[in-house]
Amino acid sequence: MRGKIISVNISKKKGTSKKPIREAFLKKGYGIVGDAHAGKWHRQVSLLSWESVERFSLRKKIFKEFRPGDFAENITVDTDLSSLKIGDTVKLGKDVIIRVTQIGKRCHTDCVIYREIGECLMPKEGIFTEVIREGKIKIGDNIEVINDKDRDNYSK
Repeated sequence: MRGKIISVNISKKKGTSKKPIREAFLKKGYGIVGDAHAGKWHRQVSLLSWESVERFSLRKKIFKEFRPGDFAENITVDTDLSSLKIGDTVKLGKDVIIRVTQIGKRCHTDCVIYREIGECLMPKEGIFTEVIREGKIKIGDNIEVINDKDRDNYSK
């Protein structure tokens, strides 16, 4: 799996849409500095495929124009993420390494998208990760799964 980052998004509060920013620093064992979801837990950084957003919109016949960050994802990408499994490692940009810790989550009914539409993508298609190697990421950076042979080199 290879693709590009099309948006990096943060919010000050949980349960709200995230706003795009130009670049972000991902801190090891913490997440995106300045984001409400960062912390010492297993869902430090979330990813969502823009392709998933487009399919959701068509399937639900929603005429709202979604923007990256609307589903509270930290990183919006232009590639299909459905092949990712728990434990997979992903390289973002030149330096950052994240590890998949959870796929999907239980949706809470007080999130903005759920209140507006009655359904959300993150419970089924959201990818949640922890930061293994820190660094900066920005719009346009590459995203790629790291194979098992390279994984050990990155987690040091």
